[in-house]
Amino acid sequence: MSHTSKENYSFFKGVSQNFDKAAKFTPFSSGILEQIKACNSILQVKFPVKIGDKIEVIEAYRVQHSHHKLPCKGGIRFSIEVNQDEVMALAALMTYKCAIVNVPFGGGKGGIKIDSRKYTEFELEKITRRYTSELVKKNFIGPGIDVPAPDYGTGAREMSWILDTYSSLNPNDINAQACVTGKPISQGGVRGRTEATGLGVYFGVREACSFADDMEKLGLSTGIAGKRVIVQGLGNVGYHAAKFFQDGGALIVGLIEYEGAIYNTEGFDVDAVLAHRKATGSILNYEGAQNFKNGAEGLEQPCDILIPAALESVIHEGNADRIQAKIIGEAANGPLTPKADEILNKKGVLIIPDMYLNAGGVTVSYFEWLKNLSHVRYGRLEKRFSENMYAELVNIIESLTSKKVSELERKIILRGPDEIDLIYSGLEDTMIGSYQEIREVYKNTAGVEDMRTAAFICAINKVGAAYEQLGIFP
Repeated sequence: MSHTSKENYSFFKGVSQNFDKAAKFTPFSSGILEQIKACNSILQVKFPVKIGDKIEVIEAYRVQHSHHKLPCKGGIRFSIEVNQDEVMALAALMTYKCAIVNVPFGGGKGGIKIDSRKYTEFELEKITRRYTSELVKKNFIGPGIDVPAPDYGTGAREMSWILDTYSSLNPNDINAQACVTGKPISQGGVRGRTEATGLGVYFGVREACSFADDMEKLGLSTGIAGKRVIVQGLGNVGYHAAKFFQDGGALIVGLIEYEGAIYNTEGFDVDAVLAHRKATGSILNYEGAQNFKNGAEGLEQPCDILIPAALESVIHEGNADRIQAKIIGEAANGPLTPKADEILNKKGVLIIPDMYLNAGGVTVSYFEWLKNLSHVRYGRLEKRFSENMYAELVNIIESLTSKKVSELERKIILRGPDEIDLIYSGLEDTMIGSYQEIREVYKNTAGVEDMRTAAFICAINKVGAAYEQLGIFP
């Protein structure tokens, strides 16, 4: 893909192309389909912020793609690459993503066009708070309207600034905490949110690898253990995904970052590579690793599973035919262009689509939102009850069998669920159930040739049904 063709590539058009491909397998009229596809509300703002002794005009966006269910939900990214097309595409993907994992939100997305590395923490706080007050003014934020979350370049810190600004402008809103997710625990955040997307990626790929007939087609055994994995991007999503794969018994044979890529068929310890990077400023020259100065070459090395967890369009017409992976798990948003999709599908690669696979973040955000609305943390009501019930059962079994359960066994059996246990099991259940839904459509709809189209069909069916039930007139 030449530099110019990447420049001319419209991410939103790419999403719409995938939508159109799937729409013909759904029962909806062209009017409903047009409505689902369109972005309902687009806010572009420019606001002045004093940086040092100069005034800078900051460009920012918030797009609400669909109002079939409220609130809208989606991250806010800080990146110099932010533009309206990208924010629209990501908002659309959020609508479909929420529908696929049965989270009752419409899609939204926000972005501030800055390079956050160029600002001090105090300046970033000023920009974030000013952006939030713009959203409040235009009615683009609120627990029942639009609920942002972290994305590329933002985290819990920015979310707590947003919450504080929103609360100060809405002092009587008892549910103010639910205006944003991905907050620190102390501000009403939920345990497990940080690793949620990476863990969701792991659960999704693990579920895909559990079907014997699908794996047989790819010449692979079932399960994660022993599979060779390459991960691109060691940010929040990539790092946690790599870590869960490693703990699940996979071999992390390749790691890719913007300074280059490393590869070793024996596998890496992810934390050891990160420690090396901290010490030297680069993942390159790690002991025993083959180095690639050009990170893109790392994508083309032999492996079973490739996890692109960085930015969009990294696999395109120019390199798709050199990809050797049998399974591609799209942890990032839109890492494959439609052309790359075609090439890899022809080769028989199993592509697990982004709008399903990276939905772990929004699923756990949903749990956080519910926690904020119910004003009670998960596990508080049932933990002791469960422990007491299990203790009763153990006592009954001991008295019936006249055998004693060992202290360690007793400890394991009697453990009631904490918040993190409930979040993990809710996420696992969501990822397993949603994969099975998509696979069902893929296997049973004549003419559907890939998982992405199947995922879009699942999403369109749910959003379309909601629009039909809403009726067109308010």
